[in-house]
Order: sequence, then structure tokens, then C-alpha cells
Amino acid sequence: MAEERIRIEVGFEGGQGIAALVPVSVAEELERAIGNGDGAHRFEADDGVYTVALRQVVFIKRSSRESRLGFGG
Repeated sequence: MAEERIRIEVGFEGGQGIAALVPVSVAEELERAIGNGDGAHRFEADDGVYTVALRQVVFIKRSSRESRLGFGG
């Protein structure tokens, strides 16, 4: 069974940000890495691999459900 995936948004100093769909364990690893200090953290998302400078991260938002635009079928 595949691990549940959630959407995360990472905000950086200066107002830039990224959003990605990741397994819950990846979101938890990123949160732990931020709590541990400086350096960089690399993680894999559905759309590619990200490396973030931890000292530049201002916030992480976790969303349990996907936001979708348009009409459902």
C-alpha cells in the first residue's frame, strides 16, 4: 500500500515559495531538518527533487487534501 501523500508549501525569506506533493514521511523529515539548524535538505516530490537552504525557510504549510480548480466528473 502506498504511503499517504500531502501537499506542502515552503515559504522563504524574501517572499518566494514552493509547493509540492510529498509522502507524509518526507514532510516530517523536512520539519525535523528545519528544527535541527543550518545546512540544506534534499527531498523528492511527485514533480522532481528539491534542495532547500534551511536557514532561508520561514514556514512550512501542510495540507491534508489537494486543492483543485474546475469541475469534478
